[in-house]
Amino acid sequence: MIDHPRPLLVRPHWQDLSGPWGFATDDEDRGLGLGWHRDDGPFTRTITVPYPPESELSGLRDTDPHPVVWYRRTLALDREPGPGELLLLHFGAVDYRARVWVNGVFLGGHEGGHTPFSFDVTDALVPGGEQVVVVRAEDECDDATQPRGKQDWRAEPHDIWYHRTTGIWQPVWAEVVPGLHLRALHWTPDVPGAAATLEVELSRTPETPVDVHVVLTLGEEVLADQTCRTHARDGRWVVAVPAARHQMEQARLLWTPERPTLLDARVELSRDGQVIDAVTSYVGLRSTAVRDGRFLLNGQPRFLRLVLAQNYWPGSHLAAPGQDALRREVELAKELGFNGVRIHQKVEDPRFLAWCDRLGMMVWSELPSAYEYAPRTVERLTREWLEVVARDRSHPSVVTWVPFNESWGVWHSLDVPEQRHATAALYHLTKALDGTRPVISNDGWEHTESDIWGLHDYAPTGASIRERYADREAIARVLSDRPPARRVALLGEPAQRGRPVVLSEIGGLSLRPQAGESWHGYATVTSTDELAEEFRQIVDAVLDSVELAGFCWTQLTDTEQETNGLLTEDRVPKLPPETVRRILTRPARSAPAEAIDAARRAARQDG
Repeated sequence: MIDHPRPLLVRPHWQDLSGPWGFATDDEDRGLGLGWHRDDGPFTRTITVPYPPESELSGLRDTDPHPVVWYRRTLALDREPGPGELLLLHFGAVDYRARVWVNGVFLGGHEGGHTPFSFDVTDALVPGGEQVVVVRAEDECDDATQPRGKQDWRAEPHDIWYHRTTGIWQPVWAEVVPGLHLRALHWTPDVPGAAATLEVELSRTPETPVDVHVVLTLGEEVLADQTCRTHARDGRWVVAVPAARHQMEQARLLWTPERPTLLDARVELSRDGQVIDAVTSYVGLRSTAVRDGRFLLNGQPRFLRLVLAQNYWPGSHLAAPGQDALRREVELAKELGFNGVRIHQKVEDPRFLAWCDRLGMMVWSELPSAYEYAPRTVERLTREWLEVVARDRSHPSVVTWVPFNESWGVWHSLDVPEQRHATAALYHLTKALDGTRPVISNDGWEHTESDIWGLHDYAPTGASIRERYADREAIARVLSDRPPARRVALLGEPAQRGRPVVLSEIGGLSLRPQAGESWHGYATVTSTDELAEEFRQIVDAVLDSVELAGFCWTQLTDTEQETNGLLTEDRVPKLPPETVRRILTRPARSAPAEAIDAARRAARQDG
């Protein structure tokens, strides 16, 4: 069970602060002036954290817009910090701008509604007594420069936008750590080099040199055991994995969706032979690249069968209703036959990514969009995207970065150079932070520089898909003068032509609802038989193309008024999973190795 809120850097003892908190709205923004961080009087309502107040599981179901909300709770610490130790208070995500106090002492703030932050609360603690934590969150629903993704600015969800998520919506937790401790770890696999690069950030610069001891194991087998000495706050070392040098051994060591091998890691910080801090982590050995119009995993072409994942639940909205729901979301996508998910307009809980790592599901990671272009927009997007990449770049399941979607927030990229520079800049900034993964500047259309050209094409029939993407010449016409959705596919003269083309949104078929029900889809069908047939025709058209590198089906589940999921919002399949899987997993013509593998599997079964 993956229950730790930070799966890539785990200490065994931590305190979950989910559950009932006091709650107050502050529509007139008077709480700061009135000192609510020291006053329990305003907190007359109770909310269940980490569910947003708009959701049913929060206990409130308050969908009115509240630009400022406050949280308060008292707690008895499971363990108080001893001499030389610190107590850290962690927040998975608070939407959008947060300020935090402990026992009336202001700790600091954070801006960005989808990324984690922490504070050292040691000096604010009351020894031997109850501690009071207060959080103030600002979330202006009509601020279009704020990265908000699919959160609606209207009172009720409309079109493709859903209920807002205000305030705390990912886990809050505390842990006691040594004064000098491992603050962050990052892993970068090197498959050709049979190694993994480990980056370590310490909490501060050590007064005297310390040792970082790394052990990588697969089950009981020790694959690497290495000690490095440092006197700096940041360290970077190559950890060799000799077993991975042998071609015949690599198959059991490399991470793939079919065989998601993870190497367990233990990292210890010590001085003079005495362990100061110890954490567990893991690393997946795999490589990603693009070449000759194909996406490569571990150096081999891999056809992408992705599904659009809103990861939105009716009772809890962007927050998962529980840990099991995160795992089940991955399992459902795999059972249907998909090998990847495109997490859409959301930065997902790290535990979801950990299940993708463990169960074998590739991930396209996407930044929630803003809706108005301004210098402030660029600042906000950049700040939050830096934190997203830093948090998630060690997950082997994450294979592609997507900072912009469908020109949202950069609506006039065709005509306004600044907006083109923004998408190109985030492309280059992402490549500067992580040169190991493909990056898409603006998924859907109006690409400036991208390693994959993702196109959104809700053609209503398989025949139209087949006509537009059958071969290289047809795709060249789409990229040049016949783009989908009436938007230019490529802006300017992209430096690299011949990139892989992925239909990163297709389908969107909605089962027509009963009379009086709302619905939203890109096309409708009237029966499950018709849904299966239309699904088959569209997917077959993509699989029959000799040039396409993959697709992403819209979508995995119904979401609010969008009823175009393969599953209902309660995760009930609309079609038998084996039917969907049989359609999806037919070999793609652009990936000849898939037909060979299928023939080998059939021969083994016959034998």
